[in-house]
Amino acid sequence: MAVSVREKRQSDEFIDTKHVTELLIAFFINLIAIAIIVRGLYYPKCKRGEFFFTYILIAISTFMLIYVLGDVKLKAGIALGLFAIFSIIRYRTEQVAIREMTYLFIIIALSAINGLTVSELSLGEVIIINLLFIFSIWICESKILISHYSYKVIKYDNVNLITPDKRAELIADLEKRTGLKIEKVEVGSIDFLKDAAIVKMYYKSNTSNNSVDTTLKTPVDEYKLKD
Repeated sequence: MAVSVREKRQSDEFIDTKHVTELLIAFFINLIAIAIIVRGLYYPKCKRGEFFFTYILIAISTFMLIYVLGDVKLKAGIALGLFAIFSIIRYRTEQVAIREMTYLFIIIALSAINGLTVSELSLGEVIIINLLFIFSIWICESKILISHYSYKVIKYDNVNLITPDKRAELIADLEKRTGLKIEKVEVGSIDFLKDAAIVKMYYKSNTSNNSVDTTLKTPVDEYKLKD
């Protein structure tokens, strides 16, 4: 039977100073770590301020929920259940990009781990785990492992340049029109009657795809040109 943290701790004092101190330390470690991840690693790439509010509150809620529960297995189940709920919501509301969902899972996982601090983990272990999370995300977001490319899907109006032998000319035309340094293009559906084609162009960028590229892009099955 799961026993709550409060039931485990017998104290005649109205406020248990030791445990309150441990709670506050764990809370601020979690808050600082999440703030570094969201503000320092996520936001500079995506520039989506609305997720800052969401991630911080989810982190606080997850931490508090995990902290007050007693059983470790129950805590893990609650954490995974929270992610499952948000994953389902993703498909019933405005689509959320994979990057945002990945950060959501990180936020829930790290907050759940930090919620175990007082009952299961030492302070040193928690600090090391938080630093490893931050370092791992920084490595993945940097260009140390791989180069990052953003992309846009456009309706291109000159089918004369979409043949493989004119790929250099196509890239040059797109660079002139968009002002972007394009590395690669992919040609999709073609409509010779309208002299148009769907083109996906990849370009180097210091930021990730913006919200229009990632959350409002047309599904693949809708890329086909219609009359």
